[in-house]
Amino acid sequence: MPAIATLKGISSMATRALLAELVAGFEAQTGTAVAIESVGGVDAAKRVAAGEAFDLVLLASDALDKLAAAGHVRTPRVDYVHSPVAIAVQAGAPLPDVSSEAALKAAVQAAATIGYSTGASGQHLMRLFERRTVQAKPGVPVGSQLASGEVALGFQQLSELKGLPGIQIVGLLPNDCAFITTFSGCVATASTQPELAHRFLAHLNGATA
Repeated sequence: MPAIATLKGISSMATRALLAELVAGFEAQTGTAVAIESVGGVDAAKRVAAGEAFDLVLLASDALDKLAAAGHVRTPRVDYVHSPVAIAVQAGAPLPDVSSEAALKAAVQAAATIGYSTGASGQHLMRLFERRTVQAKPGVPVGSQLASGEVALGFQQLSELKGLPGIQIVGLLPNDCAFITTFSGCVATASTQPELAHRFLAHLNGATA
């Protein structure tokens, strides 16, 4: 099949590894090249809102809803990941008890420093506690702060912590303060290839994906 013009997309960092696999599958099936830039979700939304041209926008669902309301992306959105917030420490560090909200609060109080993101998981954590926190810069994984020893206890989407070297995942936020982010995709209003972009979104939650 002859190559078709490249689809250009932007996504948050939280799903970049998964998207790389999904893109590879789509490219193999269709012969279409897909180039997705993964950056901090806040920055991605700002760039789309500022009018930067993309075919695909893949962010947390609440961010996409705001962009849709402002006319920057087309609806409906396609949901493709539900990611809970996970807790991690540096590899080799003792694993704190995080089995309940009370245990989590004790772990937070005992930690010298806490890392969290600028995205949806970080916003949720800010509502849970406001002390001893070190917010990662946009696009900087909390896992890298843990691995380097910059922070002692880190919180971020499980999808972003999985597989990172130098860290140990302790577990998810306990049920009484859990938070799950839905990551979704939309066709950008500025897309010049909307039908092809819709085809890619369909691939994101199709049977093979």
